[in-house]
Amino acid sequence: MGELASAVLGGESRMWIGGQWVEAVSGEFVDVTDPATGEVVGRVPKGGGKDAARAIDAASSAFPGWSRSTGAERAEVLKRWAEAIRKHREEISEILTREQGKPLAESLEEADGAADFVEWYAEEAKRIYGETLPGSRGNQRILVIRQPVGVAALITPWNYPATMVTRKMAAALAAGCTVVLKPASQTPLTAVALLKLLEEAGLPPGAANLVTGEAGAIGREVMADPRVRKVSFTGSTETGKVLIRASADRVKRLSMELGGNAPLIVFPDAELERAVEATLGNKFENAGQMCNGINVLYVHESIVDRFSERLVSSVERLRVGRGTEPGVRMGPLIDERNLRKVESFVEDAVRKGARVLTGGSRLTGESHRSGTFFAPTVIGGVTPAMRLVHEEIFGPVAPVVTFREEGEVMERVNATPYGLAAYVFTRDVGRVFRMAENLEFGMVAVNGTSLSVPQAPFGGIKESGQGREGGRHGMEEFLHLKYISLNL
Repeated sequence: MGELASAVLGGESRMWIGGQWVEAVSGEFVDVTDPATGEVVGRVPKGGGKDAARAIDAASSAFPGWSRSTGAERAEVLKRWAEAIRKHREEISEILTREQGKPLAESLEEADGAADFVEWYAEEAKRIYGETLPGSRGNQRILVIRQPVGVAALITPWNYPATMVTRKMAAALAAGCTVVLKPASQTPLTAVALLKLLEEAGLPPGAANLVTGEAGAIGREVMADPRVRKVSFTGSTETGKVLIRASADRVKRLSMELGGNAPLIVFPDAELERAVEATLGNKFENAGQMCNGINVLYVHESIVDRFSERLVSSVERLRVGRGTEPGVRMGPLIDERNLRKVESFVEDAVRKGARVLTGGSRLTGESHRSGTFFAPTVIGGVTPAMRLVHEEIFGPVAPVVTFREEGEVMERVNATPYGLAAYVFTRDVGRVFRMAENLEFGMVAVNGTSLSVPQAPFGGIKESGQGREGGRHGMEEFLHLKYISLNL
């Protein structure tokens, strides 16, 4: 175990506020557990409202200096951070797997992705452009400039505890904002490790701050303090709505990446093996705990039997276990609550006539007894009467629904209140454009399922959120426009 992992795993970490590693005002700590074993892998301070206020104080004090730094100066800090993440990728992946459960191969990929986002925004920091517009009078000149919005609060989820931190934080810092980070209570150790590396990269004290502990108390302080001008949140739609309502009194700017109900639509002309492999890689990545992960598979009735047979055959070869074990393809669900929710979806579907083609229950063998493992599952005979068609499953369950006509499936998938991602498999160019243009989702992938890349705007519509992360659009979420009228 390297120095970074040793500093984070097995002991008591601290919060990073104003350039200092500090305990919570309460002096209390909370345990972080490995979902594969139930073992405590570390402890973090049980911060609350007073700790959030300290972090906001520090971010507010640091804002004038950081916001006045040049894009090139901010870029240098971010470049050093990206280099440090790459250097310590194996230690970060070990921390991530121990607290979140995903296989080491996935954690390594996430660590690399986290560095990619920082590297991208290091370059974007130098590209905050303004505009010059023609005036309405001969002596008028119009300038439009972009400036950082101020202190930004970043609230990140447990399913991708590395990339969600860097995707938000690198964009905010590149824009010239200072930040207060609240990582998910289940996975705060990865954030601690990342901020240790950011400290080494030379970020000025207070420009970034880390608060762990009580989500409710910290969130209330963040939403009530007028100095926090921007809130970026990734999590459930229900919590997002609470934050949106709380933002009204202060009219805070918001970015919300919320729940999803992503359809995968397989037409009869699709390359079947390609669609099966893409389904396997997306649906069962991170044990199905992915906001833009496939929720329901809509497969044309003429190919559903062949598709299902091949998918079941592939799923049954997936090895489930501790993410640190060689050859494991899928780890546990994050906790008992999520496992029970997934169980309830399967029970509801079976009760209403669905057929479990493989999996369908909790794994309780010797190697799974201590963790929250659920078998990779494929369900056939699924109808709209079943909950898993309408609600976000967030687990390794693939419900297969049949359809006959293009217009029919379009109407059915657009009926969801969510609108994050959709996936289409077809070789018909005309259909590609019809589906891409008419699907009511913020992102559409055709003949593939990869969407999260640094250069593209990730985000949804409808109840899946507002705003975007990634690309120049992600940095613009942390900038406001100022119009300057010059009269000569």
